[in-house]
Amino acid sequence: MALKGTTRTSEPGNDGHSHVMTISLDRNGLNRALRTITLWLGIVSIGLWVFKSNGNFLFLMLLAWLFSIAMDPPVSALAKRGWKRGSATGLVMLAVVLVFSGFIAVFGSVFFSQSVQFINALPSVITDAVKWANDSFNLDLSSQNVISSLNITPAQLASWTSNFSGGVVGFLTSIIGGVFQVMTALLFAFYFCADGPRLRRVIGAWLSPSAQEVFVTTWDLAVQKTGGFVMSKVILAALSFTVHAIFFATIGVPYWLAMALITGLVSQFIPTIGTYIAIMIPMLVAFFNQPLDALWVMIFAAIWQQVENYVVSPRISQMTMNIHPAIAFGSVIVFANLFGPMGAVISIPLAAVLVAAVDTYGNRYELIPQLRETEALEELEAESL
Repeated sequence: MALKGTTRTSEPGNDGHSHVMTISLDRNGLNRALRTITLWLGIVSIGLWVFKSNGNFLFLMLLAWLFSIAMDPPVSALAKRGWKRGSATGLVMLAVVLVFSGFIAVFGSVFFSQSVQFINALPSVITDAVKWANDSFNLDLSSQNVISSLNITPAQLASWTSNFSGGVVGFLTSIIGGVFQVMTALLFAFYFCADGPRLRRVIGAWLSPSAQEVFVTTWDLAVQKTGGFVMSKVILAALSFTVHAIFFATIGVPYWLAMALITGLVSQFIPTIGTYIAIMIPMLVAFFNQPLDALWVMIFAAIWQQVENYVVSPRISQMTMNIHPAIAFGSVIVFANLFGPMGAVISIPLAAVLVAAVDTYGNRYELIPQLRETEALEELEAESL
């Protein structure tokens, strides 16, 4: 191989004399390296362009894939009982649609009317809260500044109200534009779930045997983590919504159905701080309607939290995910910034899959004595608690 492009440079040696060092460059190799770098930069640029141009569709595919994974446990259970996988997937999907439709039919009119009333009452609620804070703690807060910082402007309120106005008819009218997207996601979710085993074989045929093992393990982890997350959180959210709706309606909390739905969803799908945010909103609404009701709401929420932690959650603990709260909270922020509210919902199962994959394939080394001592101290502290 011919070497071209010679550079000479001098360096002092150990004997004090300067020696000439010759550096030769292989221009053919350099050209190949430049072509490779250029090719990869082009591929990355095209990939970013495709992602930017089809980001909405790709996000729909991600939602469809996660939904199909969430449906996999009941579908697999029916398949083991002799059902065809396509029929089992159709039955599970139909059950989900019927449950959602039943909720809309029973509570739709009340929910949307309460939502409109709550949205319209937000400025007055915030004004009352600021006035109470100023009187109680000798503050000088401006309610208008607080409302502006929360983006609760008349235009924003009108936009929110228009999305809920008209009850169920108004709601259905407002989502006509998104029907195609919903149907697209459901269609792909059906095919992902019904043809899951075949899809695994097709993808695996393009991979080497060692890569197939990694692919199958990652797929199984995704099914286990995401399916368990969705099932456990949906069950807990439904129970939380039900018990809070009954309690709020009993003591006469305004917008009790909307408040219960907020409590159930936020407490389960926003990690770490979701529980506190979920109960602060109905407490604030109850306080400015009847101050004593806010105390009852806080007491009931504390009691339910203990029941959920020590009675309900352990019964479905096999479906939950083992993920550090800091990782969960960070993933919510990142995915919410990328994809909005729906990104926050799907962030935790995706983070759990990544963490599980790292735990499965990451290297582990023996701890040094200093770290073993700290680990033993942490275990003793945990046992004492």
